[in-house]
Amino acid sequence: MRNFLTDNPEIYEAWFPDPHHTAATFVDDVVTRFTEFQWKPDPGFQWKSESRFPLKSQRPSRDLLDVGCGTGRDARYWVRNGYRVTGIDTSADMVAHAQQHCPEAEFAVADMREFSLGREFDVITCLDSALLYCHRNEELVSFLRRCHEHLRPGGLLVAEARNGAFFLGNTELLDTTSERELSYDGSTYRSWTRLWIDHAEQLLRRERAWQHDGSELVQRSAWRLLFPQELRHFADTCGFDVLALFDEPGPRTDSPWQADAELSERMSGDRLHLIARRR
Repeated sequence: MRNFLTDNPEIYEAWFPDPHHTAATFVDDVVTRFTEFQWKPDPGFQWKSESRFPLKSQRPSRDLLDVGCGTGRDARYWVRNGYRVTGIDTSADMVAHAQQHCPEAEFAVADMREFSLGREFDVITCLDSALLYCHRNEELVSFLRRCHEHLRPGGLLVAEARNGAFFLGNTELLDTTSERELSYDGSTYRSWTRLWIDHAEQLLRRERAWQHDGSELVQRSAWRLLFPQELRHFADTCGFDVLALFDEPGPRTDSPWQADAELSERMSGDRLHLIARRR
C-alpha cells in the first residue's frame, strides 16, 4: 500500500533530519571497533593522540551493502569516507532519489528477504528497524541467510531496530495519539500516529493519518517485535557470531553515541543494536 514518506524522499529527509550523519557515523565507528584487530597500519602510521582509532583517510576501503537504503543519505557519508557502497530498497522512488544524489554508489530495487546480487561485501547494514519488516520467522531467517551469503568470511552485519523487550510493562509509546507538523517547500504536512501491540502476531502495529494541501491519506504498517535473545538465536543459527548486542547508546537513543562508548546490555531501552560476524 502507499507510504507517503517513501513516496516523497525529499519530505522524508526533512521529516527525519540527520544533519550530523549520526546513523552513518555509528556504523563507521562500530565497523572500526570490531575490525580493529584485522587492520594493519602502513609503515610510519601514527595514531591520533586523542583516539585509539585510525584516521579515516588511512583506513582500508571496504565494500558496504545498505539494506533498506532509503534516500541514500547514509551512503553519501560512507562514500565520502572511503566505502564502496551498494544500497537496496523496495521503494523505486527512494532508489531513484538515492542514485541521483549519490552517483558514486550503486542502488537497486530489491526485497531484503530475496535479494541476490552475485557479489560479497565486507559490511552489511540494516538500520531504522528495517529488519522488523520481516514479520514471520521464515522471513527473518531468509534475510539473515541472504546477508550471510553476501558477506565475506569475517564480514560484519550491523543492524539497528526497536527493542521488543522495551514494551514489557512499558506503555509510554502506546497511550496516546502523537501529532506532528512539518512546513516544507510552501506546504504544511500534518500527521496523527497511534501504535498498538498485536500480541498474537508479535507485531507493533501503526496507523498514521496524513493531511496536506486538502488531501488525506491513512496508511498502516507493522514491525516484528523481536526480543534480544530471539535475535541472538536467529543470528547464531544463520551462521553469525554475535559480537555485541546492546540497547544504548546508538544513533537514535537519548544517550548520545560516541566512538568509544561503553555498550549497555540492560536491554530495557527502546532500541536494539546487533553487531555480528559471519562465521
